Amino acid sequence: MNSRVKYPRTPHLPWSSGATSDDVRHTGVSHFAGLNVVVTEKMDGENTSLYSDHIHARSLDSRHHPSRDWVKQWHAKFAHNIPEGWRICGENLFARHSIAYEKLDSYFYGFSIWNADNVCLSWDETLEWFTLLKVRCVPIIYQGLWNESLISGLRLDTAKQEGYVVRVADSFAYENFAQSVSKWVRADHVTTEKHWMHSEVIPNGLKSYDDE
Repeated sequence: MNSRVKYPRTPHLPWSSGATSDDVRHTGVSHFAGLNVVVTEKMDGENTSLYSDHIHARSLDSRHHPSRDWVKQWHAKFAHNIPEGWRICGENLFARHSIAYEKLDSYFYGFSIWNADNVCLSWDETLEWFTLLKVRCVPIIYQGLWNESLISGLRLDTAKQEGYVVRVADSFAYENFAQSVSKWVRADHVTTEKHWMHSEVIPNGLKSYDDE
């Protein structure tokens, strides 16, 4: 297995407002029926994968960018505690994109952990490892049995929240990602004319710098 793995594209839920013609969209949600799921906030950052000996954004050959300096320094403090072949996936929130965060607990929020067999850990195991490694978890909006009417009826503050992600609570293999994870994104979720990577880096705000 390739030791470096690109994070997959997450399909949009059928009612996702922000899906474009280039996006992958589910036509139904039967793959969630009868399953326990977790709904978490989709944060407006850069998808980032952390290994014991490496770090990259969604692109495996990520070049240097000033917005990645903080997460690289932070990762170096605990990288030796990440099991070999495992990776932690989450959002690098150092640079402001379309949403300005003023009181983050950290500049990195995790949403999944993958083991050496390229299996995404169950949600309970993920939270245990986040606690062990002191990784902040993305905010949880709902956890329980799949309920289409409840989840499709979720109303977010779209001025402050980009969307939400639904995943099965159980573990799943990489090849089953598209049947295990879906997202809802606000309409016109990119509100800046110029891509954030080509603009001045404006840091988001932290609650405090304690333990960061």
